Amino acid sequence: MNIPQSSSPRFVIIGGGFGGIALAKKLRDKEAQVVLLDKHNYHNFQPLLYQVSTGGLEPDSIAYPIRKVLQGYPNFYFRLANVLEIDTNKRKISTNIGDINYDYLVVATGSRTNYFGNKGIEAMGMAMKTIPQSLNLRSLILENFEQALLTDDLHARDALMNFVIVGGGPTGVELAGALAEIKKGILPKDYPDLDTRRAQINLVQAGDRLLPAMSEVASRKAERFLEELGVNVWKNIRVADYDGLHVTTDTDTSFNTATLVWAAGVSAVSIKGLDAKEFLCRGNRLKVNKFHQVEGFKEIFAIGDVAQMETEDFPNGHPMMAQPAIQQGRNLGDNLVRLLENKPMKPFVYKDKGSMATVGRNKAVVDLPKVKFQGVFAWFVWMFVHLYFLIGFRNRVVVFINWVYNYVRFDREARLIIRPFKKQNQVDRNKLMQD
Repeated sequence: MNIPQSSSPRFVIIGGGFGGIALAKKLRDKEAQVVLLDKHNYHNFQPLLYQVSTGGLEPDSIAYPIRKVLQGYPNFYFRLANVLEIDTNKRKISTNIGDINYDYLVVATGSRTNYFGNKGIEAMGMAMKTIPQSLNLRSLILENFEQALLTDDLHARDALMNFVIVGGGPTGVELAGALAEIKKGILPKDYPDLDTRRAQINLVQAGDRLLPAMSEVASRKAERFLEELGVNVWKNIRVADYDGLHVTTDTDTSFNTATLVWAAGVSAVSIKGLDAKEFLCRGNRLKVNKFHQVEGFKEIFAIGDVAQMETEDFPNGHPMMAQPAIQQGRNLGDNLVRLLENKPMKPFVYKDKGSMATVGRNKAVVDLPKVKFQGVFAWFVWMFVHLYFLIGFRNRVVVFINWVYNYVRFDREARLIIRPFKKQNQVDRNKLMQD
């Protein structure tokens, strides 16, 4: 990897997400060599991916070059690499660009979409966990409406204009709200020769309420907001399979749609060498102690979505969201510095700053530790918090300008098919529609 030898201990961080970046910032100017490995050269602000999918933002608005984050950091190195295996005995990491040894290792690989073993949904459905996936979804949505103009078959046209979003968490709720606003304010102008009133947005939740991690007040309010926007909310229904056109469930309810978005769960990204059963918990998360150390190791740590730290308040580990990852990264950074200074480490204590979700224009729900509120003020709070946590002044300015423009003009300018998307088994779907 052409990384020089150093007399200082080498810390290797795998993953440039919220946790990895927070940790890297804490280690600036410390007596250590820090190497950050990631398969992308950018940090991705995942909470706003749904806005890329729906044309509200371009991807460069929510992505930031990792090398720019590390600019000016002495003894810092970034390598674009896919990590293949960890040899814990030799303290060696194997990647597609070579091997590297470590003194201390931090795993911050994040999470991926969890299909729970359903191969049909994985093959034919759409995920929205990365920027490429969001761009694929944006292209598919627009391509389906273009295709709807060309067919005389009413059932095929309806399927092309219908959406099924599986999962009633923040991602599903926010995406459903954004699509409903597009249907109301943009599609009639873009497609005047298409009866876009027939388009349907269906949000399917296996549980008995939306936003299960938030308060019941927030759940009820979010559901009401969605229904006001024209979203069909289906609860206590579990999606069983999808063949590219037909969605079957565990009830008599079924859907015909050319676009199914799977937002029903995630699992941690594990790495060979740390994927044995004794290391893993539910969802492939690594068992860690209160100092972020992976069970059985003193020199290997894990933070963020990939780490499961079981406490009295969080028996199933901390939520797989940005705030726990950021706080864990900062705490681990402080602890690694204490290790260098031969001081005892401090246990991690999560400070729950609340949760929030936006449903659409002037519609959001916010649960803070001591107060809960919904509506217009909650929407402005949601916007401020997301702008604050974006990395980079330019990103904040660009996103703010886009939001102001979209609010004033009720428009989304990024309705562009930059890279046409076709599923590998697109032919099968077209055949289903012809049948």
